[in-house]
Amino acid sequence: MALNERRVSPATGALHRTAVKWAALYLPVPWPAGIETRPEIDQQCEGTSPADFAGDVAQLAVLLERVATRSRDAEWPEHPIFGRMSRMSWMRWAYLHADHHLRQFGA
Repeated sequence: MALNERRVSPATGALHRTAVKWAALYLPVPWPAGIETRPEIDQQCEGTSPADFAGDVAQLAVLLERVATRSRDAEWPEHPIFGRMSRMSWMRWAYLHADHHLRQFGA
């Protein structure tokens, strides 16, 4: 999604693009479990089903590297909930999102 290679339907409003976005990206608390995601990336709907955990983590590392090394001039897509985000906000989101899921599995 962050690489603009997967279309994800929007589910946003003014509150999500402002206060919720700021809280999710900058408050020093872990993201809670159970936050609903968009169906296009939900593994129980249209998203990628889990396979081999070690292989999935390796693929995640490749994708995170691609996000982190993306050209500073690249155009970033709109986040489906947070709307327009800067490169730095996408970097912060990628870190927090990966951390959130890795904590779920004790990795």
